[in-house]
Amino acid sequence: MPVYKAKDKTKDGRAWFFMVRYQDMDGRNNRYKSGKFATKKEAEDAELEFRLKIHRHENMDKITLDEMIDIFIENRTTTIEVKPTTLYNYGNKKSYLKSLLNIKLKDFNINHYDNWKKQMNETNISTRYKNDILKFLKSVLNFAMTWYDFNLNKVYSKMTKFSSASDIPKEMMYFTYEQWKQFISVETNLQSKVMFEILYYCGLRKGELRGLTWKNIDLVNKTLSVKKQITDRGGTVKDFQFSTPKTKSSIRTLPLNKVLLNDLKLLKEQVSKEHGFNDDYFVIGDAFPISSNTISSRKNRNCELAGVPQIRIHDFRHSCASLLVNSGANITVVAKYLGHTKIEETLNTYTHLFNSALNEVVSVIDNLENNKTDD
Repeated sequence: MPVYKAKDKTKDGRAWFFMVRYQDMDGRNNRYKSGKFATKKEAEDAELEFRLKIHRHENMDKITLDEMIDIFIENRTTTIEVKPTTLYNYGNKKSYLKSLLNIKLKDFNINHYDNWKKQMNETNISTRYKNDILKFLKSVLNFAMTWYDFNLNKVYSKMTKFSSASDIPKEMMYFTYEQWKQFISVETNLQSKVMFEILYYCGLRKGELRGLTWKNIDLVNKTLSVKKQITDRGGTVKDFQFSTPKTKSSIRTLPLNKVLLNDLKLLKEQVSKEHGFNDDYFVIGDAFPISSNTISSRKNRNCELAGVPQIRIHDFRHSCASLLVNSGANITVVAKYLGHTKIEETLNTYTHLFNSALNEVVSVIDNLENNKTDD
C-alpha cells in the first residue's frame, strides 16, 4: 500500500502521507501526493477514499446529465440532511431539463444551454422559477466539476440568468388592523379562530402552523414555540411528514398576547375532553394536522363574508409584519419574531413598511418643532 512516513513532520506532528498513480478521464498518467496525516491509519483511509473516487471517475466520459443529476441527488441525501420538500423540488426542476438530460456531460456546451434557455422563455413559467431551475442545474454542474473533474468552467461562466422587463413583481398584500378585525369577527369556529390568530399575531408560515402540537404551547409561561414544520406535498393529511423549520433562525419562541392566550386556553379545554387526546395532538387539527386546502377554504369563506380582500395564507405573515412595524417594533425585533436569518432579509422584504414608519417619525419631529415655534 503506497503509504509513507515523512522524515519532516508538520508543527502539530503529522507525518504520514500517501502517493497514488492513476489515469485521468483523458487517459493521461498522473501522480497524486496527499497532505500529511497524524497516523498511518488515517493516511490509509484517505488513500482508500481517493482510490474509490478515482474508480467512480471510470467511464465518466459516457455519463449523461440525467445520470449526474441522480448522482448529485443521491450524494445530497447521504451527506447532508435534505428536507422532503427539497427532494420533491429537485424532481420538479429536473422535469424542466428534459431536453438536456441525454447529453453526455463532457459534451455539454453553451449552445445546448442557449437552446434550452430559448425553450424555457417560450413557457409561461415565472422568471424567478426559471432562475431557480438554472440554480439547480448549475449546482449539478459544479458538483460534477468538484467531484468528478469535468471541465465545464467555460460553459458554466457563460450561463447567464433569465430576465424579463415585462415581469410584474407579486404584490405584497396584507390586512390592516381594521380589516383583520372584520375578518376575524365572522369566524364562529373556535379552532379556526385560533388558527387565524396564530397566523396573524405570530406570523407563522403555513407549514409551521400545521406542525404545532400542544407540546409547543406553554399556557403557564404564555409562549408558543416553533420547532418543526409539516411539508405540504399534495398528499393526504395522514401522509404528513415533520421536518425542521426553514432555517435555524426559524426555530423560535414567541410570547402570546392576551386574546390568543385566552382562546388557546378555551380550545385546549374543549379538545382535551375528546377521546385519546394528548399533548402530541395538533393544535390546529387532532391526531392529524389540518390540510392546506381546509385552511385556504376557510380563509376564502371569511374574506367573502367579511367583505375584505382575498389575501393569500402567506399574506397573514406580511400582515403580522405590518402590525409589528406600525406598532413601533424595530427591525431587529421584527426579524427575530418572523424567524429571519438576517436583518437585511426583513428590511428588503418590508422596506415599504419601514418607509411609512420613517415618515411618521418625521411627522413627530415636525410637530415638536411646531410646538417650539408656538411657544
